[in-house]
Amino acid sequence: MSDLLQQGQAGDSRSEGESGFVVVIPARFNSSRLPGKPLADIHGQPMIEHVWRNACASQASRVVIATDDERIREACEGFGAEVVMTRADHPSGTDRLAEVVTLLALAPETLVVNVQGDEPLLPAALIDQVAVRLGEDEGASIATLAESIASVDSLFNPNVVKVVRDLRGRALYFSRAPIPWDREHFTTPPDMLATDSWLRHIGLYAYRASFLTDYVDWLPAPLEQLEQLEQLRALHHGHAIQVAIACTAHPAGVDTPEDLERVRDWLAQAAAGSESGEA
Repeated sequence: MSDLLQQGQAGDSRSEGESGFVVVIPARFNSSRLPGKPLADIHGQPMIEHVWRNACASQASRVVIATDDERIREACEGFGAEVVMTRADHPSGTDRLAEVVTLLALAPETLVVNVQGDEPLLPAALIDQVAVRLGEDEGASIATLAESIASVDSLFNPNVVKVVRDLRGRALYFSRAPIPWDREHFTTPPDMLATDSWLRHIGLYAYRASFLTDYVDWLPAPLEQLEQLEQLRALHHGHAIQVAIACTAHPAGVDTPEDLERVRDWLAQAAAGSESGEA
């Protein structure tokens, strides 16, 4: 597939910088809409275990869960995960990742993929893809993913983050607004999505460890504060973000009790389909 994945398949005897990338899974207990979310039961396993197992199925040389809660640490160590305890007062997930880089003494060139602890359906293929894309673009500090927007409602939904890219696939800008703005055709909704110009950003990131250690010294950028989009801080400071088109569908994560039930149903149906196929 690429040199990066081939190196990752060579085994864990190499350092992280040589063998591919490290996955870090932040997992916090507190959630306004679903308290204790990482430990929510999904078919006999806590949600964070589903996330961890999917990450372990990727080409990562190391998968680490980062938490500030002893209950999560105990549960994760119970199913065999490597856990690192972080501070509870980080203003953002990126700051938490920077602490993990320091605690694990990762080399500056190490690629770090941030997998959210509330995405139990995240395919390993997307984890590999975002790491590979960053490894291929030596001038980029971050890589992330996007997919086409097929719904007018999504295009105009401020909770759906849009991204526009340059010729090399690097991000020009991220916004909650419908960018780019089609000045001629936005008045004719049936035709407005006739092209693939509109992309939804997928919040899966790969970082260079050196970028994360620099990031913690920066103040929030004005555009970041306006849009409430943390990735704009990197663009503000002149760092390139590579954006790949997702190679497979990106299932939604878990934010609410309704989302949790949806994931339980999906996995139950997948298990039933697998059993019927074997029969």
